[in-house]
Amino acid sequence: MRIAALALSLSLALTAFAQRPAQTPAAPHVIALKAARMFDGTSNDVVAPGLVVVEGSRIRAIGGAVPAGAEVIDLGDVTLLPGFIDAHTHLSFESGDNFYREYFEGLMRHPPEQALLASTYARKTIEAGFTTVRDVGSNQYIDVSLRNAINAGIIVGPRMLVAVHAISATGGHGDSDAYPPSLGIPQSGPIDGICNGPEECRAAVRYQIKYGADVIKAMPSGGVLSLADPVDVPELTKDEITAIVEEAHAWKRKVAAHCHGDAAAKTAITAGVDSIEHGTFLQPDTLAMMRDKGTYLVPTLLAAETLKTKLDGLPPAVANKARAAIAARDTMFRNALKSGVKIAFGTDSAVSRHGVNAREFALMTSLGMSPAAALRTIGTSAALLGVDDRLGSLAAGKLADVVAVPGNPLTDITATERVSFVMKEGTIVKR
Repeated sequence: MRIAALALSLSLALTAFAQRPAQTPAAPHVIALKAARMFDGTSNDVVAPGLVVVEGSRIRAIGGAVPAGAEVIDLGDVTLLPGFIDAHTHLSFESGDNFYREYFEGLMRHPPEQALLASTYARKTIEAGFTTVRDVGSNQYIDVSLRNAINAGIIVGPRMLVAVHAISATGGHGDSDAYPPSLGIPQSGPIDGICNGPEECRAAVRYQIKYGADVIKAMPSGGVLSLADPVDVPELTKDEITAIVEEAHAWKRKVAAHCHGDAAAKTAITAGVDSIEHGTFLQPDTLAMMRDKGTYLVPTLLAAETLKTKLDGLPPAVANKARAAIAARDTMFRNALKSGVKIAFGTDSAVSRHGVNAREFALMTSLGMSPAAALRTIGTSAALLGVDDRLGSLAAGKLADVVAVPGNPLTDITATERVSFVMKEGTIVKR
């Protein structure tokens, strides 16, 4: 009888619901962004005046007439640009001026406190105009949690693609916790991204994906800000990096390869990685390989620029590696421009302070890239991240990620460092 009564009640409720008149959904809010100029991210020139019509979360039209009933926001003497994209960040932490103090303070800081700090870095990043970032390595799953909180609207920050732990050999650049076994502290393994041999490397990829990775970060060569490993030597074997790439691609994830060294980069490119990060010591023939295979370069010029001011606070071994990287950076980038390799925008923010990412634009132009080409790296970065169908340029149908900078960035590229307006998916973040 109880089941029959419950069935009758449910039937009556469904009948009543079906008889309710259908409600017409509210029309999406339309905003017309007006400005003195616009750079759509695909051309060599600005157009004047600039107009971007936004309906809901997407761009409805570029140019033309302002639709009737639209909310008009006239931003004045600015240039409208697509939302900036940084393909190499670490939003979960930030380096200071003293290596030893930062290492100790990091050991003493609880993960919840670090996560709160990370939320402030995310806010600084989006207010600087970067509406999308690729975060290539974190600990304690802070990057996953930060991405999820942003997606849920709990905190304000850029759209994030995350890597969880970077994948490294034991003792390599990603194995930075130098605790001796005598202390009784468990050593890191594949779940933490530390692997030896192809099968452990496959397991490491699977673990990162299991716990939330959108992209896989691998460490085929040594790094600068680590104590034990030479900066330019291979740290993953051909079989290991091949296993990482095969497994990641099978799971439809791209692979970002941290490579300062030329020999490691050659192996990684042959294995099929999607991008070389840093590339400090790459030679012209390696850059030509990248061009021919379609491998992207993410040069992170700002990282080396920042280290110039921090050398006195680094351990001698790290400072020596930093000096070598700084000395090689400019030649590599100029050779990359000559080679025609695809160059994406990336800063390695965390080495530099979060929120100053746009300084990378001026560094690229100082080494021979035109201002228009530097701005077009927004679109190149979108392609690298696999989001160019909806981001990277101002075009009808794409997500409404729009920033405004004062004046004309083609005549003063540093205008990108003074963002006055930020919109992400039709929502105004900064005005």
